[in-house]
Amino acid sequence: MLWQRTADRGLRTRVSLEEKDNMRSKIRVRYYNLFSHFYDAFVKMHSGDPGGKLRDHLAGKVGLEHGDAALDICTGTGAMLSSLCGQVDQEGLVIGLDFSRGMLKAARSKLGARANVFLVEADVGNLPFKSDAFSGVTCSHAFYELKGDASDKCLGEINRILKPGKRFLMMEHDIPKTRFVRTLFYIRIFLMGRSKALEILRDEERLFRNNFSRVEKSNTEDGRSKIIACEKA
Repeated sequence: MLWQRTADRGLRTRVSLEEKDNMRSKIRVRYYNLFSHFYDAFVKMHSGDPGGKLRDHLAGKVGLEHGDAALDICTGTGAMLSSLCGQVDQEGLVIGLDFSRGMLKAARSKLGARANVFLVEADVGNLPFKSDAFSGVTCSHAFYELKGDASDKCLGEINRILKPGKRFLMMEHDIPKTRFVRTLFYIRIFLMGRSKALEILRDEERLFRNNFSRVEKSNTEDGRSKIIACEKA
């Protein structure tokens, strides 16, 4: 029957789209597993912060206290985790989350044995944590890696797992002055998708205001990076 054939075609289309999404996801995971070997060097070149002082600065702005639980999403090789540990002390809990096993493996080798640091392999669009579980969430130089609607899903999830009145801080590269690095910056932005890239370039703060009651943007002292601080109502 006609309606049955139409339904079958619709089902095949959905299955085909799911297969394509799964394939893209696998390719991204393989890419970042490989990229984990060069990630730290790339970020140091882009941010101009070989000593990691910017991450200490970011961790200090979260508003964490000793004994708090903190989460770093898209943690990559875990460069942010030591800075967060310094804020919550040994009584606190720090979790680094990434979808790339290669990145997490590099993070574990860098961190060594720390009783209060845990690494979780998961998708930022579906965080495996209870609501109101964390006193602070960070994302350092990785938010622009999220494609399509992944950034919107991620922000919704962060809002869910944050305690009321607590903060999410995102640090990203600002538009570089050097032509070559600026070209790399724009390529990275537009890999998110044209519409999302234009939204960020026109009014990035609006993207965050859709999920948080208070949003503030500032620049680091060297002007190379920007920090967006978001507070949950």
